[in-house]
Amino acid sequence: MAAAFAPIRQRAAARKGGEAVLASLLPSVKGNAALAALGDDRVLSAMAERIFAAGFVWSVIEQKWPGFEVAFLGFEPKRLLFQPDDFWGDLASDTRIVRNGQKIRAVRDNAAFVERVSGEHGGFGRFLAQWPADDQIGLMAYLDRHGSRLGGNTGQYLLRWLGWDAFILSGDVVAALRDAGLPIAEKPTSKKDLAAIQWQLNEWAAETGLPYTHLSRILSMSIGQNAIPRELRASMGE
Repeated sequence: MAAAFAPIRQRAAARKGGEAVLASLLPSVKGNAALAALGDDRVLSAMAERIFAAGFVWSVIEQKWPGFEVAFLGFEPKRLLFQPDDFWGDLASDTRIVRNGQKIRAVRDNAAFVERVSGEHGGFGRFLAQWPADDQIGLMAYLDRHGSRLGGNTGQYLLRWLGWDAFILSGDVVAALRDAGLPIAEKPTSKKDLAAIQWQLNEWAAETGLPYTHLSRILSMSIGQNAIPRELRASMGE
């Protein structure tokens, strides 16, 4: 069993200049009502943004995103699914977006994914709101299995961007978990390691009453390079 969470929080607070500063660096977490109210177009938009940002400079994607919204018809799944093959082929030469054929195809595939899940649950946001917070690993596996290019870190960041109470397994978070005694690999991808991480975070959530987003952020601030607060506030990731 890994260590109690209190010493980890104390170390993070000391590194950031005190408990008040640490608390100010913890992001807000949407409740289930806000998740359930998400439109399918906003879900698909977030999926696309995280996919295009993967392995790319995030700031460039952010700057170009208004063009993406126009090019992809506001990311309305039904509207996109009615478009002919020529529409998708033309996007490969559309200067309003980053012209990556595989990622463009992923948007098309995920439009169908969002539409299907939405039809089954009365909205993709409602589906997310109904998924238990203590089984993020299961939700990540679902996104990876049924969506397109939504596995690994992309799926984790997607959940965080949408407002689901998600942890992110950044290098610092994994290092903090290992430092606390959890026997996982430096790059934990096996089912065994992921199950151990979920179990430990569930234990800490029960111990502290904190959301998983806060546990993740505190872990990241307890170890590694000690970024200054304004840099942390500028980023939602760990």
